[in-house]
Order: sequence, then C-alpha cells, then structure tokens
Amino acid sequence: MRQLGELEKLVMDRVWAWEHPVAVREVLEDLQRDRTLAYTTVMTVMDNLHRKGLLTREKEGRAYLYRPAQTREQHTAAFMGEVLAGSTDRQVTLLHFLEQIPADEVARLREALGEHVPGGNAQ
Repeated sequence: MRQLGELEKLVMDRVWAWEHPVAVREVLEDLQRDRTLAYTTVMTVMDNLHRKGLLTREKEGRAYLYRPAQTREQHTAAFMGEVLAGSTDRQVTLLHFLEQIPADEVARLREALGEHVPGGNAQ
C-alpha cells in the first residue's frame, strides 16, 4: 500500500465521511465546491481506488455505488504497519514517531498498549 495521491485522498475523505454508498456523481458534486473536475476524472480515480482494494462497489442501475473497504482508522493503521515493516530499525523509527506526537496522544497510546494483548487481541 502506498500513500494516497492528492485526488485519491480527497475522494477517500469524502467517501469515509458519508455513512452510505456513494455514486461518482455525488463525489464529483462535492469536490466541485472547491475545484473544477471532470466526471471522468473522478470516475477513473474511484475505479483505481476500487482496483487497489480501497473501495468496494456494487452496480445499481447503470451506475456503481462505492463504499470504503475499511474505515479510515483501519487504513491508517495498515499504512503505519507497512511503514514500520519497511524500517531497518523499528525501535528508532518508533522513537522518532513518538517525538512527533503530542503528549496527550502518547498517553492514549500507553493506555492502548496496556489494553493490548500480544497476538492482536484486546483484553
């Protein structure tokens, strides 16, 4: 999984924000509040996100309705896991990460680690 491109991120932000399956037209209309885009551009981006496994889709009439394959939090965690896996020194990478986050988030991380049981299960 690679980091999302600018337009991919904008599309995913919109799809994650909605609690229902969305059509390309809905995403296009929302994005066009900020910039001019062609329908085919948004359709291509959403098709690419589907092929990458980030969106699922089902046909409704002549159009596809899309929804996220995972939550924003699940996607972020998977991306962080891949970044960490690509590090030559995980401990140093984690220390650099901890230096970048605010103290309240470090406290939340400590709390989450206290609740976590090795092997991926929570208590």
